[in-house]
Amino acid sequence: MGTRLGELVERFGGQLVGNPDLEVQGIAPLDSAGDSHISFLSNSKLRALAAQSQAAALIVAPLDDATVAATYEGARIVTTNPYAYFARAAQYFASLDEIVPAPGVHPSAVVDPSAEIDPSAHIGPHATVEAGAKIGAGVIIDAGCFVGRGAEIGEGTRLFANVTFHAACRIGRRGILHSGAVIGTDGFGFAKENGVYIKIPQTGRVLLGDDVDVGANTTIDRGALADTVIEDGVKLDNQIQIGHNCHIGANTAMAGCVGVAGSAKIGRNCTFGGAAMVLGHLEIADNVHISSGSMVSRSVLEPGQYTGFYPLAKNAEWEKSAAIVRNLNSMREKIRALEKQIKTLSENAEQK
Repeated sequence: MGTRLGELVERFGGQLVGNPDLEVQGIAPLDSAGDSHISFLSNSKLRALAAQSQAAALIVAPLDDATVAATYEGARIVTTNPYAYFARAAQYFASLDEIVPAPGVHPSAVVDPSAEIDPSAHIGPHATVEAGAKIGAGVIIDAGCFVGRGAEIGEGTRLFANVTFHAACRIGRRGILHSGAVIGTDGFGFAKENGVYIKIPQTGRVLLGDDVDVGANTTIDRGALADTVIEDGVKLDNQIQIGHNCHIGANTAMAGCVGVAGSAKIGRNCTFGGAAMVLGHLEIADNVHISSGSMVSRSVLEPGQYTGFYPLAKNAEWEKSAAIVRNLNSMREKIRALEKQIKTLSENAEQK
């Protein structure tokens, strides 16, 4: 199914330059879009590519519009944030062809009689919903999911196949939990006595806010005593580990394989590149951006971009650098001794 450009502008705003009745069937990249597509320019470095695009229409920023329009003959939607506009338009196109599961409980699902299931919710085949769970309006729980005792799933949230959502955990509205995500596993808590580990019961919950996305095979541990808290709008990629009693502020985003150890407190509007690591009990301020592969070993109390990894090099070069690093302490002591000798010699020379 397609839509008119005028309808897109009515829905999402922007200034249309061109025919409002022109119909487009979907969104495509600049270099592969055809005359039935709309495309977008979010990186000014690609102006030349946009200007030669075969797309029926382009989404462009005001700063790029004049340059693109000099050679591009299609329609244009001018907006301050083309990438966000693209995201909303893509959601709309996806919704035109989306097949929404019918409300109701599949015959093979196991639902405890005390669970509260909104009539508009969908419970898929072989799903399990335990006692006291609450499933809100428009929730979709796909095949093989598990929802534990007393758990709560907010309105419009979707659990893709094989998500595990343990007892007493909560998620707000419009959340997305991708396949294999596990919410509310025990935190890694043990006390040691005489060489033996004694398990500490993990009795807290995981509380996720509205509009939270959790990627495939990501795990979020429940708190030991207090709760693990994920605020509104947090986006977690695939294969992320969030330890017990962590607190992640609103609209923070983490790329794949990030690891956050227990009791770390992370502010709002932060970003973490893939495979970044955060040690436990640290505090990270709002608007902090951690580069991929960085190890955060101390609290970060000021906004900004932080990087903590050694650049890639050929192995032989890396071994030489590592040898130098290992000897830095002795080299420092030798330099200090030389500085003292130079100072003594200078003083003696001045006295003569």
